[in-house]
Amino acid sequence: MAERSLLPSCALTLLLLAFALPAPADGIKRIVHPDGSVEYTNTKSQDAPIASTGNETVYRYTDENGVVSYSSIQPANATFDVIRFHCYACDPNSKVDWRKTPLFLTRYRQEIQTAASEFDIDPALVRAVIHAESAFNPKALSPKGAQGLMQLMPGTARELGVGNAMVAAENIRGGVNYLARMLDRFNGDVRLATAAYNAGPGAVTRYKGVPPYAETKAYVERVGILHERYAAN
Repeated sequence: MAERSLLPSCALTLLLLAFALPAPADGIKRIVHPDGSVEYTNTKSQDAPIASTGNETVYRYTDENGVVSYSSIQPANATFDVIRFHCYACDPNSKVDWRKTPLFLTRYRQEIQTAASEFDIDPALVRAVIHAESAFNPKALSPKGAQGLMQLMPGTARELGVGNAMVAAENIRGGVNYLARMLDRFNGDVRLATAAYNAGPGAVTRYKGVPPYAETKAYVERVGILHERYAAN
């Protein structure tokens, strides 16, 4: 799914523990793919799939040689720990009450207002997308390399002229620029634009609406709820 890998990815939430890379002696490799996405592995298999941008599960286990290994393929003959990453607002089974969860009403107010004015977007929508993507964590970094508040992939950031995606003002401007492009492409339809932000504009066009991905449907619904709530405050 190369098309989706170039797009802003969802925020990193660690359900079990913080994902820490082992020391170089453990043999873990950082693989940078042509589209700018990043994969970590220390297994020998070349067939391990790269997980989707919405949900990513990593299995940590000790192999027959006593080496701690990480893989996106569940090991068949070893005890393992599951380290699961998912988009903050994408998990269909999330227990968060999106109509009551605390809002971030003051963070990055100037940066959001500046970018929203430049690209003529409702600042409440920008705030809703940031909440959905990273829960306003400027240091959010996914295993695939998505960065910052609006979870920009490196390739996307470059296309948008973002010099450093970990700088809040640059990240927000880049993300808002991309969101504006999606709104323009889908004639101002917020649901389709936010679906495209999550799953890619090609998927939205192909399905002639919100793609039937559980993660995307959850994301669009929750961004809509957050947008409504931020607009009312």
